[in-house]
Amino acid sequence: MQKIVPNIWCTRNAEEAGAFYADVFQNATSVVESRYPAEGLLEFQRELAGEPLTVSLTISGLEITLINAGSEFRPNPAISFMLNFDPLLFDGDEVTARASLDRIWARLSEHGTVLMDLGEYPFSEHYGWVEDRYGVSWQLILTDPAGEPRPFLMPALMFGSTAQNRAREAVDFYTSLFEDSALGERVLYDTAQGPVQPGSVQYSEFRVVDQWFVAMDAGGEQAFTFTPGVSLQVNCTGQEEIDRLWNALSAVPEAEQCGWLVDRFGVSWQIVPQQMAELMQRPGAFEHMLEMKKLVIHEF
Repeated sequence: MQKIVPNIWCTRNAEEAGAFYADVFQNATSVVESRYPAEGLLEFQRELAGEPLTVSLTISGLEITLINAGSEFRPNPAISFMLNFDPLLFDGDEVTARASLDRIWARLSEHGTVLMDLGEYPFSEHYGWVEDRYGVSWQLILTDPAGEPRPFLMPALMFGSTAQNRAREAVDFYTSLFEDSALGERVLYDTAQGPVQPGSVQYSEFRVVDQWFVAMDAGGEQAFTFTPGVSLQVNCTGQEEIDRLWNALSAVPEAEQCGWLVDRFGVSWQIVPQQMAELMQRPGAFEHMLEMKKLVIHEF
């Protein structure tokens, strides 16, 4: 089971979004994983009775959950998804890697917003950043095959606004918190540049179990920061791990609800038992979950 599953908040269109992504990406699937119950919903959820609750999207082996809900939250570029077009992933053929990047860029750009134009940059000869029609942000990069291999898709955290210049602190904290974690490449700013200070993170990578993540400090002033629009779900082996991670991560008491929390950097997490799907099949499970802050397995 994947240890950390990115969750994307969708406004009543998770099933549509999942079908779109499954069509855009090769080696991708999308399936409705769970539905809202017919009874026991809160008043603002009642119009969702029987509709999809979560959609499981898998892209090149990485699982992403699309949450079907209201308009309370929306993704933003604070957490994006980096698509690594390494020629080694395309049988060593750079032409094929570039063509695949261009094809996916064209699809994601339809009815979307370009955040950084597709073109040549000091760190890559072919790179672009786009926010798609559903508000999800993607960084597409043609990478140097001489570097260490990385997965095709990596969640990327950008520390800006109230979290500016905290990427290094956050990565060190996360890698100390999760077992079998490690720091990968880390490139720091030598001089001040806009909101960044010397020693801020220009680019870094870290690994949790077998998953890679990217982290960086925003290079320009940002009006946005992390929200529940994109959260990170941790599948825990038991109550002891739930308790440990909850106590270490939770920093905003008023944000604690149904296994959700917000950490000291503003990142939203869901700390759940790995048998969550099984627990939700129990009678009254949805109502019991709504009453909890930290999830307690024996209370389902």
